[in-house]
Amino acid sequence: MYIYQPPDAEKIDILETPKERMHPDTLTVDDHRKEIPPTTLSASASSLPRDDDSGAGITKPVIIFSPGKTDAPEDKTPQRWTRKRIAWIGIIAFSALVIVVLVITLPVVLLRRRGPPDDPSYTKTSNRPLLVVDNFPDPGLIHTNGTWIAYGTNAKKNDSNVAHIPVATSMDFTNWTHIEGYDAMPTIGGWEKRINHWAPDVIERNDGKFVIYYSGELKDWKRHHCVGVAVSEEKDPLGPYIPEKKPLACPRKHGGAIDPSPFRDTDGKLYVVYKADGNSIGHGGNCNNSKKPIVTVPIMLQELEDDGTTPVGDPVQILRNEKSDGPLVEAPSLIYTQGLYYLFFSSHCFTSPEYDVKYAYSTSLKGPYVRAARPLLKTGDFGLKSPGGATVSPDGTKMVFHADCKTSWRCMYAAAIDIRVNSTVTLTSL
Repeated sequence: MYIYQPPDAEKIDILETPKERMHPDTLTVDDHRKEIPPTTLSASASSLPRDDDSGAGITKPVIIFSPGKTDAPEDKTPQRWTRKRIAWIGIIAFSALVIVVLVITLPVVLLRRRGPPDDPSYTKTSNRPLLVVDNFPDPGLIHTNGTWIAYGTNAKKNDSNVAHIPVATSMDFTNWTHIEGYDAMPTIGGWEKRINHWAPDVIERNDGKFVIYYSGELKDWKRHHCVGVAVSEEKDPLGPYIPEKKPLACPRKHGGAIDPSPFRDTDGKLYVVYKADGNSIGHGGNCNNSKKPIVTVPIMLQELEDDGTTPVGDPVQILRNEKSDGPLVEAPSLIYTQGLYYLFFSSHCFTSPEYDVKYAYSTSLKGPYVRAARPLLKTGDFGLKSPGGATVSPDGTKMVFHADCKTSWRCMYAAAIDIRVNSTVTLTSL
C-alpha cells in the first residue's frame, strides 16, 4: 500500500513511543485493555503535539496500521548448505577412492582366480581320458611282459568279504578287464584288519619277483592305517602276494601312513614314497583337517634295500600341504624323465569337487620340488569330477586315476600324457 508522507513527516515506531505521549485517538480499545502485542506497526504523521494538552490546533497524525512481521528465526540456510556441501564432497571423494581401488585391484583378483590361460590340449576331445573299470579307486600300475596290470582299493568299505587287492588287466591300455573275485593278496599280516586295504602299487625286483605296497588298517588303532608290503610267491605280477609280519612305515605320531608308491632311480636304488597321514589326527572339518590348527601332511621318501622290504635310513620329506591344497596332499607317484624328477600327487579331500591331480618337478630326487601352475587334472576338465589318486608309468607316457562316475562312486580312467621340455605336463590322445 502507498502512503503519502509530507516532506517533514517523522516516522515513529509505536513500540518505542510511550503510550502517554501518543494521542488518545490513536489508541484502540484493545490497546487500553491490554498491552500492544509484539507486532511492528508503522505510523506516519505530519505533526505531533508538544506541550499543549488541549489538543487545539493539532493536526492528528494519520496512523496506518499494518500487520507487522514477527521476528523470524535466524536464517541458517547458509550453514545447512555448507554442511550438506561438505557431506557431499566427502561422499564423492570416498566413492572416487573406492573406484580407484577397484580399478587397480579387480584385474589382479580376477587373474588370480582364473590362473594362467588354459592349454588348448584341454579342449581337444581326442585327449579325453577313457573310463575303463567301474568301482576301482586309487589304482596302481605296472607294465610287464606286454600286459598292463592295475591294482585298486578294495571295492567296499568295512567289508571283509571283498578282495583285499582287486586286479584289472589290459593288452592295449584302452580295453580293460576286471578279474572279478580275484584277490592278489588273499592273506594279511598279523598287524592289520581284514578290511579297508587302500591304494596298492607294485614294482619288479631284480630277482624277478614282485613287491606290492599297500595301506592296511591297524588292529590296535581304529581308522588309522600304515604302509604294508608283500612279496609275490612266484615271479608273477598277479601274485599271490605274501605280506610281511610288520608294517614297512608306520609313523604313529604323524597319524600313520597311506598311499605308497615304489620308484627305481637311475642308479638302480629302490625307494617308496607315501603320505604321512597327518589329517587323520586333525581337528575336524573336511577330511578331518580343515579346522585350525591345521596339521602338517607331508609326502615322505624312504630308501629301500634291494629286497624292496627293508628300509635304509630315515625317510625324508619331499613335499607338504600348503594353503592351496586344502586339508592334505596324498597319492604320490614318482618318475624320472628328461633329466627331471616328477612328483604327481592329489590335494584337497577326496570327497570334494576340489580333489585333483597336481604335479611338481625337481632336478634332485629329494627336492626341492617346484609346483606346476596348473593342476594336471581338476573338476571340469574333460567333464571329470574329483579326479585323483593317479599313478604314472615309469616312462611318463601313461596314467591311470579315478574320478567320480555315474555307474559307481569312483571309476578308473586311463589316459596318455605328454611331458614337454618346459616341464609342462598335459594329456594327449591314447
